[in-house]
Amino acid sequence: MTEQDIILYVVGSVLVMMLLGGGFIGGMAWIRPRMLLRQRMNEIGILGDGNVGKEKTESRRQRRIQEKVKQLGAKGEKRGFIEGIRDDIMQAGIDLPVPVFFLGSAVLGVLAAFFALVSGINPLAAGPAALVGGLLLPKMFLRSKARGRQKKFTKNFADAIDLIVRGIRSGLPINECFNVVAREFEAPLGEEFRLLVDGQNLGMTMDDLMDRGLRRIPTSEYKFFAIVTQIQRQTGGNLADTLANLSHVLRERKKMRDKAQAMASEAKASAGIIGSLPFIVGTLLFFVNPGY
Repeated sequence: MTEQDIILYVVGSVLVMMLLGGGFIGGMAWIRPRMLLRQRMNEIGILGDGNVGKEKTESRRQRRIQEKVKQLGAKGEKRGFIEGIRDDIMQAGIDLPVPVFFLGSAVLGVLAAFFALVSGINPLAAGPAALVGGLLLPKMFLRSKARGRQKKFTKNFADAIDLIVRGIRSGLPINECFNVVAREFEAPLGEEFRLLVDGQNLGMTMDDLMDRGLRRIPTSEYKFFAIVTQIQRQTGGNLADTLANLSHVLRERKKMRDKAQAMASEAKASAGIIGSLPFIVGTLLFFVNPGY
């Protein structure tokens, strides 16, 4: 082999190595971002196969929603007696310390026992009267106030969500949309969103704010809203479309509930009239002819 052949062989080998090295580097520069993208898509459940990716995405989202529902349910169950009374007072919208509530219940129970003794009935009835006046009536009052407050909150909740959707689609941040709802709606709906805005301004997380809100307004509608917003912050996506779907679901729930109440109202009225007739007739007969 001549010197010229050796030079050509060396130059050819170098060129081949340069081409192979450049091709390898170029191939890695083209493939690596796609590998990282595919790895990230696999982590969140979006694969190249559209059907499989969609199914995995839906299953992951459903699992997260189920886990969030279980977390919210577990938080609602872990309540002691004092904590339950405090939550009842909050749900009723009354600014009242728990010791003052217990003091008022005790006074009411004593008054109920006193009136039972003064009325001349069996003295043994004073104990049940005290229990009813000191325990049952205050709880019934708080539950009645809480139900009225929750009903008032739910009445315009879908309209508030629609307002948030329009604000997001017009380019407003979610915090400003909450602020608009707080200004436009009366308590308790406007008050709850004002507390969300104030909590975000103080640096609290949305999860903590939603948990506090669910302690004050433990309705299914508010729980749906809390789950949607928290899952949306974790997975991303179009929040406006998600909230619009939620608003549609809430309106359909309200229509179904109103339809059920309308269909059952006649039966309830008939049952109430028939059930009260013996007591009404007996009372009238007692005044007209006590001996009979």
